[in-house]
Amino acid sequence: MTKTVTILGSTGSIGRQTLEAVEHLGLTVNALSADKSIDLLEEQIHKFKPKYVAVYDSDAANELKSRISDIATPVLSGMKGQLEVAHNSDADVIVTAIAGQAGLEPTLAALKTGKRIAIANKEPLVCAGELVMQTAKEHNAEIIPVDSEHSAIFQSMAGQLNKVNAPQINKLILTASGGPFRGMRHEQLENITPEQALKHPNWDMGTKITIDSATIMNKGLELIEAMHLFNMSPNQIEVVVHPESIVHSMVEFSDHSTIAQLSNPDMRQPIQYALTYPARLPSLTKPLSLTELGKLTFEKPDMDAFPCLRLAYEAANKGQEACAKLNQANEEAVELFLNRKIGFNDIPRYIAERIS
Repeated sequence: MTKTVTILGSTGSIGRQTLEAVEHLGLTVNALSADKSIDLLEEQIHKFKPKYVAVYDSDAANELKSRISDIATPVLSGMKGQLEVAHNSDADVIVTAIAGQAGLEPTLAALKTGKRIAIANKEPLVCAGELVMQTAKEHNAEIIPVDSEHSAIFQSMAGQLNKVNAPQINKLILTASGGPFRGMRHEQLENITPEQALKHPNWDMGTKITIDSATIMNKGLELIEAMHLFNMSPNQIEVVVHPESIVHSMVEFSDHSTIAQLSNPDMRQPIQYALTYPARLPSLTKPLSLTELGKLTFEKPDMDAFPCLRLAYEAANKGQEACAKLNQANEEAVELFLNRKIGFNDIPRYIAERIS
């Protein structure tokens, strides 16, 4: 049973919700890390009393040191500090929730501890999935996915991730909410603003992943992630739009039986499951009422209006280098869009130019 937790990226959306689950479960926080959001990190330090913390930004780290000089919590800095927190963790579970490619090195360091790794950042698997899975194998680390879709697949497979006797699977079915612009044509998306794109209808997520949801690139990154986590080829992974966000993903087995995982859209459910697996404990997630829902709907994704998904399939079929280029180009494009330097429809155009 999990007793202590380290969270890499504790001030982000996943990190904050992980701490809610930790508090709910009565667990102990071993260590926390952040980029530069020291105001929130300082609050977390006083509340959860970790043994040590790491701040990537050195100026922010020095500022935090001066703020908490009256307590005995060491503050590490830079990538070296992130790696030290990850690799030297005394925790039972290490949650890797550092956004973007910056999460790769700390994730690899965490895997080398041989502990349970609750992996919540897509980019390490997208950019270096083969290396991540090989590192886990070499160090006998246990990976439990935190993304709601991959957690749903893991749960539908009865926890058979990386097991020799895994059941025979025909395909994985990843569900997508469709984002805030579901049903709109490509030309209607030309003048979408960052404010509009950040209004997700179902999920409370960080800025980057919310934009990825609006372009449906998040589903493209998730299919690459699923390839590595579950040893599937791109043609074994189907994406369907499910606007209610109740069915989080499905697995079709060789006998054509399909098993799905359902719950209200609340990241605290998959986070808690990663912490407590194989146990299931009461969670903060609201119980699901199918009679109140009335119906669940599914649609094919519109890859003409949202070409990022098509680009991701193309990269997945080309291999690891193409996937890394896709991820890098997407991170750059999202940043440019948020800074109003390119338009919404320029995001897939930017990506396509850089991976061709």
